[in-house]
Amino acid sequence: MKKFLLTLAGTFLFCSAANADKADLTKIENYLNNLSTLKAGFVQMASNGGTAEGKIYISKPSKIRMEYTAPEPLLIVGNGDYIIYNDKELDQVTNIDYKDIPATMILTKKISFDSGDLKVVDFYKDSGQVAVTVETPNTPSVKPITLIFDQSPFRLKQWKVIDPQNIEITVSLFDIEEDATIGNEMFKFDKNAGRSKSKTQRK
Repeated sequence: MKKFLLTLAGTFLFCSAANADKADLTKIENYLNNLSTLKAGFVQMASNGGTAEGKIYISKPSKIRMEYTAPEPLLIVGNGDYIIYNDKELDQVTNIDYKDIPATMILTKKISFDSGDLKVVDFYKDSGQVAVTVETPNTPSVKPITLIFDQSPFRLKQWKVIDPQNIEITVSLFDIEEDATIGNEMFKFDKNAGRSKSKTQRK
């Protein structure tokens, strides 16, 4: 289960990308480009039955923090230079390059579907939601990401991905706060943070 937590992103089977309206893609671009920060609760579900939940914090560009609620012993922190994956149970820290995760497009300061860095491969729209599946042609080893947006108000609500083990991962957001103040300390990683407190509580 732990490996899929690194992916952070999504895939759907939708109608052809040719059906994507330019106005809809521009709306998605404008939303993501104008979003400065986001914090929310999240629920993560896997097609193999695995579940997890926690809180997510995003500060653009490139900063992210995902705090998983017990019993899941995981913390993911992106400080702008690399992604830090901390398995507290194993006392293990792994650094991951931003280019290796699909969610990089959410964290980028500015995206453009016409830039050549992104390719829309699937698109879906109804009265309640819009979903777009995007590939990164320059990094073909990275799985596509599907972003799902509520229509009213228009905002990101979910993403999905197929991980290297062919497990579908869905991350759903709730209690969303956009453009809230988030201190830089949220994106600093201290492996020993909370350790002394835990020891004190056990005495």
